[in-house]
Amino acid sequence: MENNTNVEYDDKLGHKRIRVRRMTFSMRLIHWINVVSMITAVITGLYIAHPYYQTFMADGAVDKYVMAWNRWGHFIVAIIFDVTSIIVSYLFFFSRFEKHYKKVLPTKKNIIEFWEVFLNLVTLNRRKNFDSSHNDSFNAVYFIIFHALLAWMLFTGLQMYVHGLASGESSIGAWWPWMLHLITDWTVPFSAWVVGSATETASIMDVRILHHLSMWVIIIWVMFHIYYQVWRTIFWQEGDIAIVVGGSKFMKVGEDGNKDVSVK
Repeated sequence: MENNTNVEYDDKLGHKRIRVRRMTFSMRLIHWINVVSMITAVITGLYIAHPYYQTFMADGAVDKYVMAWNRWGHFIVAIIFDVTSIIVSYLFFFSRFEKHYKKVLPTKKNIIEFWEVFLNLVTLNRRKNFDSSHNDSFNAVYFIIFHALLAWMLFTGLQMYVHGLASGESSIGAWWPWMLHLITDWTVPFSAWVVGSATETASIMDVRILHHLSMWVIIIWVMFHIYYQVWRTIFWQEGDIAIVVGGSKFMKVGEDGNKDVSVK
């Protein structure tokens, strides 16, 4: 295994373990940048949709630009999400550490592994017939769904942004609004179709509604992601939750699906 650090030892319970590298420093850094950005995006997004606090100063909130600051913060973290998504998309295909795209290809091996990981979850670890030393197909597909949701938030967010440039001009020229319209206008009829527009024609409000609803889908995704990583840590006892901190896990060797794993 290319991501094996070849450190073998016996734990206090007599299990033979090896320390396995699973995330590089750059991937861990991107993960935590996304965590902070997502928390900020949710807080500011909720305020933009329905202002739920005001300044405690003597002047009114409107004089302290509370909405403006929330919109600015939302826009900045959206840009950060865009940049990290581009980097992650590149690493998904061309990373020298682990090429994750190979795990989402509909091959017989990947389909079987996806099913086995799912069975492992629903049977509470009573069945474990897969190698847990690498990123499995179940997590890889889950990873794709998350970034597809982020891409959707990107397109709908840019559509709402360009809607504010009603003049067709921007500080960097007319080409910028034109390009944004070109790549995001499709979100308007699609959003109207999904939410069931109350009007005869699709409008930007349909995009706002679906953008807001998609946020709750992402929150549910994050909740399951955290739950599942804690679940794996408890049931597998391989320190999976430590991967996003130190980059490694401590895998049992010669048990369940790891019977064929050995130290090189």
